[in-house]
Amino acid sequence: MGKQEKRSKKKGGRLPDLRVVILAGGSGTRFWPLSRRKNPKQYLTIVGGKKLVEQTVDRVKGLVPVDNLYTVAVSWQSRKLEKILPALPRKNLLTEPQARNTAPSVLLATATIYLDNPEAVIAFLPADHYIQEVQLFRQKLQAAAAAAYKFKKIIMFGIPPTSPATGYGYLHCPDVSFKTLCGEKFYTVSGFKEKPDLPTALDFIQSGEYYWNSGIFLWRADVFEESLRKYTPELFSAWIKILEALKKGKRQTLARIFRELPAQSIDYALIEKVRGSLMARGDFGWSDLGSWSSLYELHRQDENCNVANGSIVSLDSKNCLVLNPGQLTALIGVENLIIVNSKDALLVCRREADQRVKELVEKLGKEQPEHV
Repeated sequence: MGKQEKRSKKKGGRLPDLRVVILAGGSGTRFWPLSRRKNPKQYLTIVGGKKLVEQTVDRVKGLVPVDNLYTVAVSWQSRKLEKILPALPRKNLLTEPQARNTAPSVLLATATIYLDNPEAVIAFLPADHYIQEVQLFRQKLQAAAAAAYKFKKIIMFGIPPTSPATGYGYLHCPDVSFKTLCGEKFYTVSGFKEKPDLPTALDFIQSGEYYWNSGIFLWRADVFEESLRKYTPELFSAWIKILEALKKGKRQTLARIFRELPAQSIDYALIEKVRGSLMARGDFGWSDLGSWSSLYELHRQDENCNVANGSIVSLDSKNCLVLNPGQLTALIGVENLIIVNSKDALLVCRREADQRVKELVEKLGKEQPEHV
């Protein structure tokens, strides 16, 4: 594709110069004790038969050439990615000077691509998601890339909610305003809602106007720059400095800029402030694998609604997730438990409390950091 758009053979249209950036950093604390500081969730094989980051790459094979595929992570993770993804050019393994949440990493990746082609469309994909309907995802991603290019808008995927989940942010998208391209509807996002309490989440579900925020975003590099200029002057100032540091190859300057940036998600730092963004329905079997319970939902359950990796025998026990490979687990009279055994740690918790695993890891970090 290169620096200029490429004319399509169909109807004289244009194909955008699509780049895919995989957000491969993060610690995956909610999947402790399997996910650890030095081997977080995105590098584990927990569903789908491959490491999650490998599955993320597989989903876009053929949509973009390998030269248009990037990862962004801190240095030790980039070294790990080099071994996991040997086909990627080394220059495309973008390295953050330090982990500062997604806003700084997104600035770095977008600036890198902007210097190559300001009109390139960039799709940001988290490395630790699972998608069941891959072909449908690919079709929708192509449509979203075309929309990002044509409409000059930030595009996101909203997941039709299947439960009143309190662990997700929500997009408010009434069906009254939308654009259509490539057979896909793109709805105007009228607002963002932080993780709600249960009564509020129930209201969201009943209204039919709210979607889970998937964390998948697309934009033209120049549109991203203009959004920074318009909505976040402080990030725009950092953006200019990052561009200059990249042009001159000054890694030390880049490291200083990162240290000065607030550790914020790109959602909070920019996207929630932008007016007129568009959303497509992400009805392709998405899971962010944000908790052990989400893994339970993806696996086949036995006659007692138990899910197990490893042998189990149960008496009057149901709705449990057991990961204890190579060993027998016996259950008697228990319900709704999560049991995860790793080499040096055992987790036992109720399924409805699995969001507190992150809290537990924070406690471990203070009291027994060797187990984090």
